[in-house]
Amino acid sequence: MGTFYGIGVGPGDSELITVKAVNTIKKLDVLYTPKAHKSGLSFAEQIATPYFNDSLTIKRRHFPMTHNLEEKQQSWNEIAAEITKDAKAGMEVGFITLGDPSVYSTYSYLADIVRDSVPVQTIAGISSYSQIAAEVSIPLTLDDESLEVIPATAPLDKISQALDVNDNVIVMKVSTKFEAVYKLLSDRELLGNALLVTDASLESEKTRKLSEMDISEKVPYFSTVLIKKQLRF
Repeated sequence: MGTFYGIGVGPGDSELITVKAVNTIKKLDVLYTPKAHKSGLSFAEQIATPYFNDSLTIKRRHFPMTHNLEEKQQSWNEIAAEITKDAKAGMEVGFITLGDPSVYSTYSYLADIVRDSVPVQTIAGISSYSQIAAEVSIPLTLDDESLEVIPATAPLDKISQALDVNDNVIVMKVSTKFEAVYKLLSDRELLGNALLVTDASLESEKTRKLSEMDISEKVPYFSTVLIKKQLRF
């Protein structure tokens, strides 16, 4: 029987994949990857492509981007059944995901479904917020400081609470609610303590101070906000 691997491919730069992730990718027989919304390869697949072996079978599958849990569950079940079949046939099977597979990843749902049927192994990856801290050479947290990572898709009261009780906050997927997050920071006089980083680790990477931005600006999809109460930018 083969194993099902969840492989983190990092934030974007193909050189930021771990050695273990590369070695795992190279030994795969089958790779599952999200199907791009438009024609072409998904971002995760673009990152991992340099490490594919010539005999690798790539299965691009559609994962619904919807709040309908029943629709998503049906998709997960169908894909998990296919993964299980491949692994039981003796193939080494992988699923690649941006950043780390344990952080806001569809892989976690697939792993939960298949783990009673086939062996599962998770290969950690570099998260976007870790790379952001590295790029600006600023620690995410020090000493007894607290750190919370929260998606902008969370209810606003949860984001508000995160800002109130933590020393450091990472707000991911911020393009979906930039105006609301901006207002929460402005109300707390924290705009000067916040950086917005877009396309972390890519040539197109851009870092901006929120204090120099306008609330009405359109923010690119791959954007994250770093807030540090003990530091003014």
